[in-house]
Amino acid sequence: MPLLLNRRALLGSTLAIPSLASAQGSDWPNRPVRYINPYPPGGPTDTLSRIYCAKLSELTGQQFVVENRAGAGGNVGADVIAKATPDGYTLGLGGIASHAIAPTLYPTLPFDVVRDFTLVAGIWQLPNLLAVHPSIPASTVPELIAFLKANPGKYSFGSAGSGTTLHLAGEMFKHLAQVDMQHIPYRGSAPAQVDLMAGRVAMMFDNMPGTLALSREGKVKPIAVTSLGRSPVAPEIPAISETLPGFDVISWTCITGPAGLPAPMVARLAAFTKRAVESADLVQAYFNQGAVAWNINQAGINAYAHAQRERLAPLIRASGARVD
Repeated sequence: MPLLLNRRALLGSTLAIPSLASAQGSDWPNRPVRYINPYPPGGPTDTLSRIYCAKLSELTGQQFVVENRAGAGGNVGADVIAKATPDGYTLGLGGIASHAIAPTLYPTLPFDVVRDFTLVAGIWQLPNLLAVHPSIPASTVPELIAFLKANPGKYSFGSAGSGTTLHLAGEMFKHLAQVDMQHIPYRGSAPAQVDLMAGRVAMMFDNMPGTLALSREGKVKPIAVTSLGRSPVAPEIPAISETLPGFDVISWTCITGPAGLPAPMVARLAAFTKRAVESADLVQAYFNQGAVAWNINQAGINAYAHAQRERLAPLIRASGARVD
């Protein structure tokens, strides 16, 4: 009888191992994963997300299915991620909008950016580009600053919306260059680009891919990128920081999930993401889209997000940007 009991105990413990592993996440993923993109389909964020998800599908053998949940500047999708069951099968895109700008831009949020998420690893960084209408008699940052100082309040800059990185890049430019220009917010980059090409706004801060293409067609004039250094995508274009030291406003993203993801699962997701962003084909695919694959670990992305919140909050408040 003791032998029979021991065999049953052994059998029971053996059968329990897979379910325990699954609960802890050491066998993750063993079924398709839902990836929430908090932005509309068709834009740079969607394209870059699908490249990442395709690579993770390849590496893990499980499908990573992109689900677009746009609205409220990314907050609708972020809330879906925050309120998901922490089983690793609903993940999504985090970044500067939801995890650095939103806490100051919005008086209330349905989530807490620190308490309600697990930030796992970086995915990409996307510089912005300052471009002007061809009629503006400036081709460099110093020339543009001199022109604006000679014409205070006469010219405007467009952006994809109030409180976006593109708006904040303009506000930082105004502050550091000590120039007076009006902000014109649009509902997305496309209508702002149309008005820039038509000369209804003098200049625009925009994500690199779309405006870079317009500049290479001669429809707008590129002045500088908003990253701390030059972008490898267009190394011929100087950085604003070369004239205004410390200027740095870029879009950045990370893979995130709800709070409470098991540590083994987080470790596996971080390892797969590291392999993805270091893979030559993904790096090239991102380069083709104007983005840079971003290899930063969990400790690094959490520290970076905190530093970005602290750095951008005073700029947001000074700009008067607010979404009720």
